[in-house]
Amino acid sequence: MARRPTIKDIARQAGVSESAVSFALNDRPGVSQDTRARIRRVAEELGWQPNSAARALSGERSGAVGLVLARPAHTLGVESFFLQLVSGIQEVLSAARTALLFQVVEDIDAECAVYRRWWAERRVDGVLVVDPRTSDPRPALLEQLALPAVTIGESAPVGDGGPGAGTGAGVGVGGAPSGTLSSVRADDAGAMAQVLDHLHELGHRRITHIAGLPGLAHTVRRMESLRTEAARRGLGPEQVRSVVTDYSDAEGAAATRRVLAEPLPPTALVYDNDVMAVAGSAVAAELGIPVPGRLSIVAWDDSALCRVTHPRLTALVRDTASFGRLAAEELLAVLAGSPPGVRISEQPRLEPRESTAPPPAHTES
Repeated sequence: MARRPTIKDIARQAGVSESAVSFALNDRPGVSQDTRARIRRVAEELGWQPNSAARALSGERSGAVGLVLARPAHTLGVESFFLQLVSGIQEVLSAARTALLFQVVEDIDAECAVYRRWWAERRVDGVLVVDPRTSDPRPALLEQLALPAVTIGESAPVGDGGPGAGTGAGVGVGGAPSGTLSSVRADDAGAMAQVLDHLHELGHRRITHIAGLPGLAHTVRRMESLRTEAARRGLGPEQVRSVVTDYSDAEGAAATRRVLAEPLPPTALVYDNDVMAVAGSAVAAELGIPVPGRLSIVAWDDSALCRVTHPRLTALVRDTASFGRLAAEELLAVLAGSPPGVRISEQPRLEPRESTAPPPAHTES
C-alpha cells in the first residue's frame, strides 16, 4: 500500500524546514511568496492533502458539507428528483473542491442525531437540509449548534422574487430568511395554478391529487394550493381533493385503484412525482381505462420515465439540478462570510403531452 506523503516529505523535497511547510500550506506569514509557491508546487506533485481530523482539531474548516435524507429507503431508489438534485449540488461542490458527506436515515430524529454527531466531530462546515416539515425541529437545532445551513424546498411567498428577478435569470434574492438559515425556495402555488389551468380549460371538473408524505411542508403547500386554485374556478372539495401516499410506486398505484373504483371517479389525476404517475398510468391500462380517452394524467416532476411511457405524460418541467446548484452556491457563500439569504428557483413550466385531453362529454356537467 502506498504511503501518504507527509509535511516532512514536502520539506525534504523543497529544501525547507517543516515549519516553513506548515506556514505555507496554512496561509500563515513567515515565508516568502517564492518559497510559498515552491512548497505548494511540491505538495501538489506529491499528492499531499491535509488531514481532515487534524484540521478539525485545530479549528480549521473540514472542507466538507453534509446532506441527510430522512426518507423511506425504498422510495429513493426509484425517484429521479434526488439524483438530479445531488448532481447539481455535486457540480458546484466539486468545482470548489468541497466534499459532500451523504447519509440516509429512517426518520427526523435520526437526522437530528447525525447533525449533532457531525457538529461534535467537526465533520462538516455546513449542511443542506431537504424536505422541510410542517413541525420541523431542525432549524432550531442547527441554529443552536451554529451550524450553517441552507433549507431546500421552502415555500416562495408572493412578492418574494421570481423568474428573472434579483441577481440572475431565474434567481431572486430576497430578504433574510427566518432565523439565521438560508433557503432556496420553490413556487409550488404557481406550478399548481398551471396544472389546474390546463385541466380546467380542457373541461375537467373532477380532479384528484395523488400527493406525497403528509408531514412534508411542500406536500401541505401543494394540497392547499390545489384547494385555493379549485375554489377560484368554482370547484368544491367534493370535486377536487388530495390523497396522501409515501411517494412510492406501490402506494401511488394503490391510491389510483381506490379513487378509480369510486362511484364518481375523477377524470384527471395529478401525481406528486413521476414514479407514481407512471404507476397510475399502468393501473389505468390494467383496468381498461384509456389515457387520455377517459382519464387524464399529470406528473409533478418530469423525467425520462414521463417521456418514454405510452402515452407520454404531461408534466411540470424544471431544472432540478439547477435547484441543487443554487443551494450549494448559497451554502458556499455563507461559509465564505456572506449573510444568510433567500434564493428563488426558476418556476417550472407545464408541458402538455399525450396523457391529457378533454374528458368524455357524459362524465362532466
